[in-house]
Amino acid sequence: MRPKFKSWAEPFINEHKEVMINEEEISSFVDFDLEIGSGKGEFLVKMSQNFPGNIFVGVEKVVTCAGISAKKLVENNVSNAKLYFGDANKLIPFIVTGSVNHIFLNFSDPWPKKRHHKRRLTDVKFLNEYFRILKDDGEIIIKTDNEELFIYSINNLIKNKFKITYITTDYLSSSSYDTMTEYEENFRKANVKINRLIAKKDI
Repeated sequence: MRPKFKSWAEPFINEHKEVMINEEEISSFVDFDLEIGSGKGEFLVKMSQNFPGNIFVGVEKVVTCAGISAKKLVENNVSNAKLYFGDANKLIPFIVTGSVNHIFLNFSDPWPKKRHHKRRLTDVKFLNEYFRILKDDGEIIIKTDNEELFIYSINNLIKNKFKITYITTDYLSSSSYDTMTEYEENFRKANVKINRLIAKKDI
């Protein structure tokens, strides 16, 4: 569910370019982690704090969510994470081939109607680009509460040059390279099981 529109969000984004990134700037990054669909920024901020030696880039196209994320980056004085406000389709072509360590897809929009499946972040067109931008040992890490999306993602990954190295339908937040999102916390309070997988380039 999208948050209520906040009129301050876009002005805040425009006033704090120090935590934002654009297409030209991303083309100079050669060793970083990418989160597509950063929501309100909990994952982006926590991961940057937990792993200060790593660089993180978040992508968020909903203005209110992007504004909230940017505000958290500013308030927490985060120096090793940047946020892109816009559609991932516009940013990914500017990312250098073989420059991304991990791609995080946390509770992505499931786009349940079949005619919208091409908008899913694990559609073939996205997977082809993920394969290009990931390093040879790079990984896609997916977390979702949506079983149908999870199965769809598994099938597409296997068919499109990725090897699944880890999979569970009852993830207990046990990975050392992970942190909870607000969505995940809410799902766990409601006793909703979390699906998670890790897929590597199959080369």
